[in-house]
Amino acid sequence: MQIRELSIPGSYEITPRQFRDDRGVFMEWYRFDELEAVLGHPLDLRQANTSVSRRGVVRGIHFADVPRGQAKYVTATRGAVLDFVVDIRVGSPTFGRWDAVRLDDVDFRAIYLAEGLAHAFVALTDDATVTYLVSDVFNAPREHGINPLDPEIGLVFPEEAGDAVLSAKDVDAPSLAEAEAAGLLPRWDDLQTFYASLNGGR
Repeated sequence: MQIRELSIPGSYEITPRQFRDDRGVFMEWYRFDELEAVLGHPLDLRQANTSVSRRGVVRGIHFADVPRGQAKYVTATRGAVLDFVVDIRVGSPTFGRWDAVRLDDVDFRAIYLAEGLAHAFVALTDDATVTYLVSDVFNAPREHGINPLDPEIGLVFPEEAGDAVLSAKDVDAPSLAEAEAAGLLPRWDDLQTFYASLNGGR
């Protein structure tokens, strides 16, 4: 597989090698050892999630308190989504910026997001099925959101997504500035210490 770092530090695009024949296709869509070689530490998986969304559905922007936080390894097994990683780490050189990867059932790419980064996606097709491998179990009091329509962040949804469909929870989520003022966002310096601990202090 090919692993490419995105413009947001701590996030990566993973493209598996596909083996096709008259029976269909086979691929390794997750390899702990190849990811560990890039990250410098193993991804400690503790939960797996699946969502199915109709075209236009926006899920996110979501993040979890660190420590422990939730690193995520995300792929689409049916249909297509545009998957966003948003840097909400106060003091980061890319704070407030985002990058995106199309995840679909053609290339079967995945995206990895380190703890402290925020995640969202918009479904580009009906029945868009997304699978998430995460480094911690869901813990409601430690989960937070930012409004995905916040103009300060400025996520761009492709025309093929159609009209955006959001949950009431995501509509009511604070803006990036409001989340920062409320002390909800992780700090870049603190996360450097946390990331070093994952890498054995390196």
